[in-house]
Amino acid sequence: MNYLNSADGNTTNCTYSARISLLPHRSIAMKEANNDLAQAYEYQGFWFLKQALRGLIWAQDHFKPHPAATLVASYPKTGTTWLKALAFSIATRNRFDLSSNPLETSISHQCIPFLELEIPRSPSHKYYPDVPLFSTHVPYTCLPDSITGSDCKIVYICRDPTDTFVSWWHFARKRAPEDVEFVPIEEGFQQFAEGYSLYGPYWEHILGYWRASLDRPDQILFLKYEDLVLNTSFYVKKLADFIGSPFSIEEERDGVVERIIDLCSFKHMSGLEVNKSGEHSNGLDHVTLPNSMYFRKAEVGDWKNHLPAKMKEQMDQIMELKLRDSGLALGSTSNP
Repeated sequence: MNYLNSADGNTTNCTYSARISLLPHRSIAMKEANNDLAQAYEYQGFWFLKQALRGLIWAQDHFKPHPAATLVASYPKTGTTWLKALAFSIATRNRFDLSSNPLETSISHQCIPFLELEIPRSPSHKYYPDVPLFSTHVPYTCLPDSITGSDCKIVYICRDPTDTFVSWWHFARKRAPEDVEFVPIEEGFQQFAEGYSLYGPYWEHILGYWRASLDRPDQILFLKYEDLVLNTSFYVKKLADFIGSPFSIEEERDGVVERIIDLCSFKHMSGLEVNKSGEHSNGLDHVTLPNSMYFRKAEVGDWKNHLPAKMKEQMDQIMELKLRDSGLALGSTSNP
């Protein structure tokens, strides 16, 4: 069955593609293979590429999470690959010896499927049936009711917006064909700052999960990339507690926490042959991406190497205005 062209449920007599074609759309700072700018579609207040939006609408209509599932949620380029690796290695440490963990031979995106990408393509497929983990870039307010109305736990990570943009711009540039002239970083930044970015506006993406974490602290864990970098051990143990796989005293004494951190570290993962020369499909349209695209620097403050200080100041001013009265401050505020 082609789930994404189904007319079941609330899809009426239209295919998902036909429904999407009726939505507002605009070009974004991302190039397609034919050198055209990619088209993003506005849906429920956010911007999506067509293939991800088809998957999201399918999920809203049909997806039912495992009762004990944990959703790893993020905006693109905020630490997704790292967080998924940590969550997977924590949850599977009693199933796999760390030296034989699938992360040694597969990128973390192959271990934890995306709600809006892999799952709609093959909803009956189970990556690891006894490890109910799945992931998404979808904003909280767009998640299926079957998730937000369930006991499903959600782990969300955010990152400094200027670092996020710089990481995304480099990722999008690598994704474009080599012979294509890519969008200047200044143009891409301006679109990002105006809210025209995939799964954006970024501030609304953050605020959705932040507010939900305040309302449902037992169900939603809100993390900051900068905190995870500075206090990795503390937050790895917090993540383990949250997803129901706490470390025992014996495990902590035997260095299991440190071994998981080492396994999932940028240095180790970026050096694996699978992540230097391997590829994987990103879901619906069977687009194959080099794994190396997901490993660039992973540095806090890398924006300084690519943008002038005035752009960082502009972004900080925007975020201060958008996050005002929310109680959320970006950057590291950790004091474990």
